[in-house]
Formats: sequence, structure tokens, C-alpha cells
Amino acid sequence: MRHLLRSLCLILALCFVTLPITGTGQMAYAQQTIEGPDYAAWEDTATRVETAIESGGVSTEILEDLRRELTQWREQFVNALGANSTTIKTVQDQLEAIGPPPENGTEAEDISAQRDELNRRLARLQAPVRTAELARSRADGLIQGIDEIIRNRQTAELLRLGPSPINPLHWPEGARVLYQLAETVQREVTGDWETPVGRTVFNDNLPVIIAWLLGGLVLLARGRHWSNRLMRHITKEDVSAGRWMVTFLISLGEWLLPYAGVYALVRSLSATALFGARGELVLATVLPAAFIFLLARWLALQIFPRTEKRDPLLNLDARCRYSGRLYGALMGLVIAAFYFLRNIAEQINWSEEATNVVLFPVLVLAGLLLFRLAKLLLMHSRAARGDSDAEETFRDQLARLLARALMLLAVLAPVLAAVGYLEAAQAMMLPALLSLMLLGALLVLQRVVTEVYVMLSGNREGADDALMPVLAGFALVVLSLPLFALIWGARPAQLTEIWVRFTEGVTVGGTQISPSIFLTLAVVFVLGYLLTRLVQGALKNTVLPKTKLDAGGRNAIVSGVGYVGIFLAALVAITSAGIDLSSLAIVAGALSVGIGFGLQNIVSNFVSGIILLIERPISEGDWIEVGGKHGYVRSISVRSTRIETFDRTDVIVPNADFVSGTVTNYTRGNTVGRVIVPVGVAYGSDTRKIETILREIAEAHPMVLAVPSPNVVFRGFGASSLDFEIRAILRDVNFVMSVHSDMNHEIARRFVEEGIEIPFPQQDVWFRNGEALSGKPAIAQEAPPSDAKTPPPSEPAQKTEADYDGEGGEGDGR
Repeated sequence: MRHLLRSLCLILALCFVTLPITGTGQMAYAQQTIEGPDYAAWEDTATRVETAIESGGVSTEILEDLRRELTQWREQFVNALGANSTTIKTVQDQLEAIGPPPENGTEAEDISAQRDELNRRLARLQAPVRTAELARSRADGLIQGIDEIIRNRQTAELLRLGPSPINPLHWPEGARVLYQLAETVQREVTGDWETPVGRTVFNDNLPVIIAWLLGGLVLLARGRHWSNRLMRHITKEDVSAGRWMVTFLISLGEWLLPYAGVYALVRSLSATALFGARGELVLATVLPAAFIFLLARWLALQIFPRTEKRDPLLNLDARCRYSGRLYGALMGLVIAAFYFLRNIAEQINWSEEATNVVLFPVLVLAGLLLFRLAKLLLMHSRAARGDSDAEETFRDQLARLLARALMLLAVLAPVLAAVGYLEAAQAMMLPALLSLMLLGALLVLQRVVTEVYVMLSGNREGADDALMPVLAGFALVVLSLPLFALIWGARPAQLTEIWVRFTEGVTVGGTQISPSIFLTLAVVFVLGYLLTRLVQGALKNTVLPKTKLDAGGRNAIVSGVGYVGIFLAALVAITSAGIDLSSLAIVAGALSVGIGFGLQNIVSNFVSGIILLIERPISEGDWIEVGGKHGYVRSISVRSTRIETFDRTDVIVPNADFVSGTVTNYTRGNTVGRVIVPVGVAYGSDTRKIETILREIAEAHPMVLAVPSPNVVFRGFGASSLDFEIRAILRDVNFVMSVHSDMNHEIARRFVEEGIEIPFPQQDVWFRNGEALSGKPAIAQEAPPSDAKTPPPSEPAQKTEADYDGEGGEGDGR
């Protein structure tokens, strides 16, 4: 009968649980179907890409277009992976509620039917997800295939041997293309000027041309002068952080104002309408080249300043800084020239021989400038180290290694270009120059961050070693890594692929770990941690002081709330991030075994700390003795307890010592304690009088309790004195030493008033053969007179005899 009722209740519960499945469940399923990717169009795209990969004759530009198209498809498939996720989770929960089929195979037909229906529905819901997963996997494979083809082509191009630029047979070709470019531009300008339409347009635009021309010339001629004059006006002997920031912002005019002048000149020439296709190409290429040159010159001015009130970025003298400014400006000019000539060569389709001949002098000049800059960097490393015996810092080592690498590169790249490996030389030289510019920009930005920190905090001395500037500098370096990768030949598609892989994360134990999960975990945990600290502060300062709990109990409750709050914050953070802890059960089991063997002391101390907070044998503020150390308990943490001794030193004691060892707590529960003051008097004193005086002294002290009354004990007969003790109960044992001192002072005063002697031990020293010590002959010792006093037998005197032989040898103490 009981089994029948249990089965009936289970069937009714399943009917209520599975009610959404049978009626409205089908409608909900129909409403949640979303429009997925067009798999027919995807199949056509995938087939086309596979054909292009297998043919091997498709150009790199077309492959890049196909790759971008595949990336868009993959994004659609990734979005489709989350289709019906809510409904799938609901169905899975319902299957878990029903439970697995019984092992004996006997199950109610209704329950079995409900399980089958849920399994079929789960399969229908998961079908689009599995299809999207297969399509995404195929897209990943095609993208990897395209990347491999492009990477192999780039490698083959770098290793290809081309025509040598030092071959005199190729020089006329290089001169011819340059002459043709100039002649073509001149012919276009002359041809347009000779036409009536060209002169009419020029005359109509003449005011605009003059305005742009005058503005450009003024900015080019006076822009830097205006910026320098304004900076000198603001700069004083002692430059504050705010003034430095203003000066830095004004210094941008040395870069932007001349560039605005170049832009105005280009607009003036374009407004003439006399330039044809080649002329417009030249004008369009001039602007980026001028931008690069002016930026390099501005960076050189920042890294090698004329005058620097702060510590310079590089430890160089004025002459070396002048050379650095010159080399930096020339380096920017070389990069601009390289960009200009390479872009013109690609647009006009110069021959390879002509391109190599035209670019080779630029590479040689770049190598020379790079070598000079590397020497300056090496001089900075040596100057920063100073004495040769001084230890070299990591920054100095890095600067020295970078200088050596740049010197090697400055020699190797022109040699490769001279042989004919111009692509390899360009792939080495140009990225090195651009990387130097980026490093200079990072140094300038780091200085800006430091000055902002000084301006906000006012801490000039510790700004270089402060945490915030260091973290900001690290963030700048991390953010610059993609730029360095692009400079050294990485394709934007590769960086996008790395970012996609990074955001997708990795799978550990069936759980997807991604940066978004880590971010969610960190944010939720920090919020939970802050909430825990807020609750602790409210309990400690507002709620618990109004209760009757002692200080130790309040501290225990606050610490316990902290432990529980941090544990709950971690649990909520893990749950919010979507991490399934059940999938990490094996890993957690292995970690628990490792903790049990390798971290057993730490775990023991942690458990002991919890026991101390619960049992509270000691509390914060207690005076305890453990391991021969006296002191006050200042804090009970997870692993250890901090005790402050009377010498004001901290002793860190593991919590396990309090649980397994012996601890004396002088103030547990109350501060009442006993003081014992020993005192000795001379033989022959009135013992009852001594007892009365000592009792009066004890009763008169304000710290001594009247009940129980203090007691005076006659301990016995000592070697030199009659020994007494004052034993009194104090209301606060923390003052035991001061009470002891006060009673001693009072005893000394009263004994002097009453004429009571406090004895001290006396010793008589007897020497035999004293003549041997002085080197005189022995004289017969006279017998003492008969009336000489001898010590009474009741007052024995302590004697120390030293026997010496007649030769004055070593003594034998007895």
C-alpha cells in the first residue's frame, strides 16, 4: 500500500512538472525557433574556398577577401551555438528531475513516456547547435588553410634572391624611372596650364590658392618657433608636474603645426587643378610621409631634449643629446622617403631592378643612422651603470642588448640588400626603425603617466617606484604589442584570429574558460568581498558594541563573518561565471590529495584558526604565555596568531601550537590576578612586626582587592635572611609589575622608618701563602691572640680559599 501511494505521488508530481511539455510546450518551442545561418549559401562559399585553396594559383588579395568572408560566416555560426539554450537547459533539468531509468527495468509507463518525449525534444533542440558547430569547425579549417598559404608565400618572398642593386647594369633603370616620374608630373602641369580651361580654373581658385599657400608657409616657418617661445615662457627653474604637463601639450605644436603647414601647401597645390594622375599620386603620398618625418623629429626632441628640468629619459650629455636629435630627425626623413618611394613604385609598377636601385641608398643611410642611434643607446647604458664595478641593472642590460642587436641589424640589412635579398633587408630594417619610434613613444607616454601621478598624489620622490605608474606602464606595453606585431609583418587577419581564439578561451573538464568568464568572476568576487567588508565594518563599529559580548567574542564574530562572506563571494562568483564545478571533480580530488600531503601544515593551521574562533580559548587583547613568550594577542588570522610582547616585538605563532600545545591565559574571562612580592629581613628581627607592616602595605595599595584580603606568608629561614612573601589579589593583573614596584618602594621606606635591616650575603676570602703572590720569603705566621674574637658557630661565614704552591704556580680552588 505504501509503495502504491509513493508511485501515485510521483506520477502526480511529474504531471505538474511536465505540464509545459504537452500543450503550450509545443507552442513555446515553435516560438523559440530562430532564424539560423543560410547553410545552402554557406555550402557554396565553402566549396568555392576549397577550390581556391586546392588550385594554389589564386592571388593573395583574393585569398584575403575569401578569409574575411569566412570570418563573417564563422561569427554567424558562433552566434547560432547559443540557439535554444534556455529551452535546452529547461529540458535537461526536467530529465534530471525524472532521474535515470531504474536498473531493474520496471518503470511506470507514464514516466517512461515522459522521458522518451523529453529525449526526442532535446535532440530536436540540439540539432541546430550541432549543425552550427560542424559548420564552425569547417570554417576554422578553411581559415587555417588560407593562413598557411599566405604565410608560405610571405616566407618564399623573403627568401627570394632578386637583382642586385650594386650591379652597374641596373643603375640606368633606376635613374630612368625617377626622371620619368619628374617628367610626367612636369608635363601634366604644363599641359593643364596651356589649356584655357586650366588657366581659368587656376584664376578662379587663385584666392584659395594664395590663402592655403600663405598659411602653409607661415606654419612651416614659425610654427615650431611659436611653440618653443611659449614653452620657454611657462618653464621656470622649478617645474611642477602641472607646468610640465602644460609644456608637454604645447610641445605637440612642434609636430602638429608644421604638419598643418604641409597639409596647407598640399591643398594649395591641389587647388591649382594643374596636377594630373601622377601629380595627385605624389601629393597624396607626401602627406603621410611628412606626418612620419615630423612625428620622428618630435619624438627625438622629447627623448633627447635641449634642456630637461627632470631626470632625462636617457643618461646622456648635451652633445650626445644634440646628436640624438639630429639622428632622430634624419631617421624620420629616411622612413618617410622609404614610404614615399615604395608607394610610388607599387602604384606606377616600377621594375624590380629599378625599385632595388632606388631603395638601396635609403637602406644604406638607414643602416648608418641605426648604427649611430645604437651607439648612443650603448653610451646611455654605460653612463647609467657608472662605475665599472657597480652592478648592472636589468634595464641597463636590456638597453645594452638592444644596442648590440641594432648594430648587428644595421650592418646585416644593407649587406643582404646588396646581395639581392632586398625584401628580407626591408623586412628587417624598416620594422626596426618603426619599432624604435614606437619605443620612444612608449617612453614619452610613461613620463606623462608619471607626471600625472605626481600631479594627483604630490609624491615626487616615490613616483618612479610607485605601483600605479608601474601598472600603467605595463598596460601601455601590453596595448602596444599588437602594434609591434603589425610592424614586424603580422597581418591584421592574424591578430583578429588570435583575438577570437583568446575570447573563446579553452575547455577544461567540459567547462569553457574565457576572458569574459574571468572578468565576470573577478567583478562578482570583488563586489562580494567589498560587501563582506562592509558588513564586517557595520558589525564591528555599530551592532556588536551595543551587545554584552566581550572584545574577544566580537572579534571572533567579525572574523567568522569575513570567512563565510569570502567563501560565499567565491561560490557566487563561480556560479555567476557559469563554471560547472562538477566537471572539475577529478581535478579537485587530485588537488585535495596534494593538499593533504603537501600542505598539511597549512591546512592544520587553518582548521586550528577556525577552532580558536569557535572555542575562543584566547581572544584579541588577552595576555597569554606560549612557548616561553609573554605578550598580548593582537590578531588571529587564518594561518597564525600575532602576539605583541612587552618588548614591543611581534611573535608569529602558528595556530596549531595553540590547539595542540599548552597555553597560559592570564586574562581569560576576567583581569583578576595575583601578585607575589618576596622580601627578606635580617636574623633577629621581630617576625610579627614584619608581618603587620607587610600586611598594611598590601592593604593600602588601591589595586589590591579587599576580598579576598591580602596575605603575608613567612616562608622560612634563608641562608642570610628570614624570607616573607606578600600575596595579594589584583583587580587588573595587567598592572602586576607596577604594583610589584610600588610595594617594593613602600617596603624600603617603612623598613627604614622602623629600623628593620634587609640583609645581603657576605663572603670572607682567605689566602694561603700570600708571600708567594708578592715574591717575598715566607714569614712565620703569628698565632692570633687569645682574646681575638672567633665567629660563633651559629653564624657560619662563607669562605673561599685559594691554595698556591711555593713556586707561585696555578691555584687550586676549594
